Amino acid sequence: MKRTILLSVLILFGLSLQAAVRLPKLIGDGMVLQRDAKLKIWGWADPNETVRVTFNKKSYAATTGADGNWEVSLPAQKAGGPYAMRINDITLNDVYVGDVWVCSGQSNMETYISRVLDLYADEVATANNPHIRFIIQPHGYVPEGPQQEITGGEWKAVTPENILPLSAVAYFFAQELYDRYKVPVGLIQAAVGGSAIESWLSEEALQRYPKYVHDIKQQIEQNRAAEAGRTEDRAPAGGEFRRPTAQDEGAGKWHLPDADVADWKPIDLPGYWADKGLGAVNGVLWFRKTVNVPAELASQEATLRLGNITNSDSAWINGAFVGNTTYQYPPRIYKVPAGVLKAGNNVVSVRVENAYGRGGFVEDKPFKLIIGKETIELAGKWKYRIGRLNESFPPMPAGGMSMSMPTRPVGMYNAMIAPLIKFAVKGALWYQGESNTGREKEYASLFPALVNDWRSKWNNPDMPFLYVQLPNFMTPDSYPPQTSEWASFREVQRQALPMLPNIGMAVTIDVGEWNDIHPLNKKDVGHRLALQARRIAYGEKNIVASGPLYKEVAVRGDSLVVSFTETGSGLATGEPLRGFAISADGRYFVWANAKVEGNTVVVWNDFVKKPTVVRYAWGNNPVNANLRNREGLPASPFSTE
Repeated sequence: MKRTILLSVLILFGLSLQAAVRLPKLIGDGMVLQRDAKLKIWGWADPNETVRVTFNKKSYAATTGADGNWEVSLPAQKAGGPYAMRINDITLNDVYVGDVWVCSGQSNMETYISRVLDLYADEVATANNPHIRFIIQPHGYVPEGPQQEITGGEWKAVTPENILPLSAVAYFFAQELYDRYKVPVGLIQAAVGGSAIESWLSEEALQRYPKYVHDIKQQIEQNRAAEAGRTEDRAPAGGEFRRPTAQDEGAGKWHLPDADVADWKPIDLPGYWADKGLGAVNGVLWFRKTVNVPAELASQEATLRLGNITNSDSAWINGAFVGNTTYQYPPRIYKVPAGVLKAGNNVVSVRVENAYGRGGFVEDKPFKLIIGKETIELAGKWKYRIGRLNESFPPMPAGGMSMSMPTRPVGMYNAMIAPLIKFAVKGALWYQGESNTGREKEYASLFPALVNDWRSKWNNPDMPFLYVQLPNFMTPDSYPPQTSEWASFREVQRQALPMLPNIGMAVTIDVGEWNDIHPLNKKDVGHRLALQARRIAYGEKNIVASGPLYKEVAVRGDSLVVSFTETGSGLATGEPLRGFAISADGRYFVWANAKVEGNTVVVWNDFVKKPTVVRYAWGNNPVNANLRNREGLPASPFSTE
């Protein structure tokens, strides 16, 4: 009897193992399925196994093939939830049906909520919405072929704690759509800082670009060589190229408050040290400042704000380590535990390592010590000493940043987009381009290729595709620039609009920051994408979703008359127009006068006879450009060339 029972248990245990089902990470608790679309649920099991999916009181079955793959098709579902889904012996809970958006691109799409808290701390503190769900993919890069599975991530609901690593653009976009339609929203974040557009196209789409076909083959060969024992000095996908952290003369001693600094030199911070008399040196530099803390504040926790630093840094207060960052873009916000500060003099020490480019502390960023409600400003006199010069570093590999994985073709598509294409979605959000500036002619071909590629892969030729035009960035120009890579790139982005159906562009020429490629204002970006979604994806016919877009130009004597689409209820006329430049030969431009006449703008300069070309907001950072419609949406930069 015991043997019979044991045998029965073993048989049942064996059947249980044989029938085990494995699901992709996209199919899990808390997921959002696309409403009003045919759905696929898929995974893996043993060959010739029956897999049964039960959802919303109906069951669907499939049998695995010899490779163990299975796929079940579900009919279109109405929005709702939460539901349970049973797949053989697996039960998935808290499943919603709503609208799913893929959120992709590079670092401005990736910029997460925790990095914009200076603007949105109060909103984040009250962010509780179980109807907005998101899954964040880890960075992935695979040149060898499309992958079946993302490498990580799980569906989460919006809470103040959960959303800190979520894309700020994606969150504000989703929140606005939910507030309007009360339909669950799912966000699939697939973005990698520094990534170029060619990284996000499939190998099939890249076949018309011979140099990329060659690059793909070269990458595969390099990977095989690396597996055979060769290694490369480069950062992981999603990071930027940097050498290993260097040892230097000050290591282990210059962060201490009693370090001998008699021979250290003065320097005014913040700023780049090349502008402070050091010249174009790089390496490891140490900085120190003594600050006085009142006795009544000394026992409290504090926050050290060091703005942004090029490139990596470590910071100490009174010899206690308070934080470090390994690359230039994140804001330095370091928590100082209670007990570190003392009454009277306190020593702030910062070690900065920069192997190439301009090293230092970015200006016009928070640079202070915050204790409770009190602030001690850190700008002003510091001391510095060089710990190691750049000639001590190993040489940079040929190609530098261009050798990093995010700029190589096909890899992001294979690792991060290909695993998604069975999952039905409403549309895509795209915020990318900084890594392709200077190659705008190529982008003019690659961008529509990307849109068509993704629509083909999802088998949805009308899939809404919403993208962000690059914002203003870098030092403003006093005179109209003759050339501007960022302006030329924005022009290519604008010119894509009539080329493809169901695409929409969010203009952000007014939300950038001169000193930060990752401006904090992500709420306006999400809002303008949501306006485009309301018109393109949700069919609102009377909505004003865009600011003015250049249509055509006509000559009127010594003036040019520019007409626009997307004027809404009319062009705004509340202040003198700025940002227009005019030229007689298309080469040399001067600032122009401009005035609104109905839904046109008349542009002239008394010293330019027979003008031929008008430019608006043409430059890396055209901060004075102010053409809008009465709905407050900014006009896109343009050139009439």
